[in-house]
Formats: sequence, structure tokens, C-alpha cells
Amino acid sequence: MSRGSRNGYGSAVTLPGDPPGGRRAALVWGVGVAVYFVAVIFRTSLGVAGLDAADRFDVNASALSTFSILQLLVYAGMQIPVGLMVDRLGTKKVLALGVVLFTLGQLGFALSPTYGTALASRALLGCGDAMTFISVLRLGTRWFPARRGPLIGQVAALFGMAGNLVSTVFVARALHGLGWTTTFVGSSLAGVLVLVLLLLFLKDHPEGHEPQPVSHAGAAFVRRQIAASWREPGTRLGMWVHFTTQFPAMVFLLLWGLPYLVEAQGQSRSGAGSLLTLVVLSNMAVGLAYGQIIARHHAARVPLALGTVAATALLWAAVLIHPGHAPMWLLVTLCVVLGACGPASMIGFDFARPANPPERQGTASGIVNMGGFVASMTTLFAVGVLLDATGGDYRIAFSSVFVLEALGVVQILRLKSRSHRRERERLVASRVEAVHVPV
Repeated sequence: MSRGSRNGYGSAVTLPGDPPGGRRAALVWGVGVAVYFVAVIFRTSLGVAGLDAADRFDVNASALSTFSILQLLVYAGMQIPVGLMVDRLGTKKVLALGVVLFTLGQLGFALSPTYGTALASRALLGCGDAMTFISVLRLGTRWFPARRGPLIGQVAALFGMAGNLVSTVFVARALHGLGWTTTFVGSSLAGVLVLVLLLLFLKDHPEGHEPQPVSHAGAAFVRRQIAASWREPGTRLGMWVHFTTQFPAMVFLLLWGLPYLVEAQGQSRSGAGSLLTLVVLSNMAVGLAYGQIIARHHAARVPLALGTVAATALLWAAVLIHPGHAPMWLLVTLCVVLGACGPASMIGFDFARPANPPERQGTASGIVNMGGFVASMTTLFAVGVLLDATGGDYRIAFSSVFVLEALGVVQILRLKSRSHRRERERLVASRVEAVHVPV
């Protein structure tokens, strides 16, 4: 069976091995996306509960940031192992394990009597959460034609942001009305629901499109998978794009946005929640736009990524240097621009996807996904430490954003020409291959 040929520029030639897509593909993929949706609700629920958690466990800013740092540390550290697991075991098994782990983590967080047990629960949640997005990306490549890759990835991220929207709107209100334990125990039931749907309806690939068997030789296979993925400039470029674009919004939504808007900008908790919601809504709108643009014009990938970084840095600088409280229009503009960070980070996968064969997609995606979460974890830690060291000076604390953005931009500029050169080579090879495919 011949595989679908991918030219890496959105105009793929559909060959007999290319998955057909269609309604069945949308249904199966939708189940995977539902799992990711719930995982994001659990991941981001701390973002609206940060002040409640500080009161509940009687901790300072550094200790509070440790919740998210540990969760992201586990998440980032699991990316390559999860990618290898997905390549070897398939999507369904890995997703099922992920659901069990993140549901137990959310339930444990709801019932934790101490700071230590709450930390352990967030680590467990992060471990399960780490198994979701890479699995959903691989599910998309198994069920949809390659030319749909950029749009499918952006739509998956859009549903993830819908989960973030649930956190910023419904979880925040539930915390105020129902209290800590009822809110988090109740939300954990969503994990049970998606586990049932997954076991009943999810399948790794359509009939007749089974992947070719790959020889798994223990540690040697693992080393080969990682080394081969890392050698591709597209994988490394994708990782640095993800690193540079994702973290400003992630840090804002995951933990520090609500405290910053309330304590440094004088917003009410409801007003701050509305601004966080705006970030999520902007993310969803921009994600659809970016997916369509990249599917049609792959040359727009680097300009979109760097443009998002530049706009984010400019708006953060404008807010931080503004004397006193920033005007509402400026905060709104910042939140709209932060909404572009998530869609821009998805561009990283569009560099890694055509650079690696199907049997390495999970591993390569894990490397890319690790980038943004390492940056987010580093910034969460830096902001917490700087807040404690400066007596709560958010201007100094959030200036750490610019350091990581500068590092990422340097790496993107260094790697983009190598990646483009390899893509052109693959494009020529795929055209030659297409000529020789029997009809």
C-alpha cells in the first residue's frame, strides 16, 4: 500500500494510503478532542482558583506558583516518553491511561487536606494531561488526509481553549457559589464520562489504513526515534516556535493573570475573569484564522509566529511601563493579543509534521510540545520568585517574559533556513515519488 505523499506546503498529493477523512473520522477524532477538552479544564482550573488556593493552603506567591510549576514540570518531562508510547502502543491505550490519571489528580486536588497532598495531586494531573494532546494530534494524522493537518491541529487547540473558557467562566462561578470541594469533585465526573466514550467509540485508525509494523528494540529503538526526530531541523524549529509563542498566554491563564489584574491593575475578580475570558475567545477566533492561512500558504508560518511574538512583547511592554493602572482599552488589547499565542504555538507542529515519517509523529510532536511548557514552567517560577523578592512588584516579575522571548527568536532565526531547505528537498522527492505511484 502506498502512503500519502506530503510536500510540506499544504498542496499534498492524495495517494491511496492517505486517510479518507469523512464523518466517521470526525466522530472518532471528536471523542479524542473531548478528552483533551476535559484535560484542559482540569489543567487551567487552578488559574481561576489561585487566590482561593493561597487562602486554603496558607501559602505565599512562590509556593502558589509551585502548583503550576510542578504540574508543567511533569507535563514537559513526559512529552518525549508519551510520544514514544503513542508511536508504540497507539492512541486509545495512551489516552485511556491519561484520562484515569488526570481524573484521579483532579479528585485528589479537591479532597487534599494539606499543601503536600495537593502538590502530589497536581503532579498526577499533569502526568495524565501530558498524554492527551500528542495523542489527539496523532489521531488526526491517522484519520484525516495530510493536507488537512494544519487546520485539524488548530481546531483541536480551539476545543482545548473552549475547555479553558469553561474554567474561566463556570469553574470560577462554581467556586464562588459552591465552594472548593464541591466544585473540584463535581468537575472530576467529566473525566469519568469521557473515559466511557473513549472505550466505546475511539479507534486508532480506519480499516485498511493500519500503519506499517515497526521493529521495537527496547532502549535502542527509543534512542533511534529520539535521535532521528531531533536531527530534523523542522523538529527543532517547531520546538523553538512552540517555546517562544506559547508561554506568555499560558502563564497568564494558568496562574498569574487573575492575581495580576486584581492586585496590580485594580480590577475586580469578575472584571479580571472577563479579561481572562477574552484571551480564550481571542484564541479561538485567531486559531481558526491561522489554520486557514497556513493550510493555504505555508510560507506564512514563520512571519505569523514572529509577528505574534513581536505583538505580544510590544503590548506587554506598553502595559508594564504605563504609570499606575493601565487603561481598560490597553488591557483589552493585551488580552486580545495574548489570545494569538496559542494558535501561534501550533505552528510549531506544522514544521515537525512534514519533517518526520508517520512512525515518528508522536515522538516529534512530543519534542515540539515540550518547548512551550518548559518556557511556561520557567516563567511561572521566575514570576513567583521575583514577586517574593521585590515585595509584589509585577513590573519586574513580568519582565522575565522578554528574556525568554529573545532567546526563542534567536533560535527561530537560526533554524528557519535549514528547515526550509530540507522541506524543499522533500518537496522534490515527493513529486518524483508521485510520478511513479501506480494508479
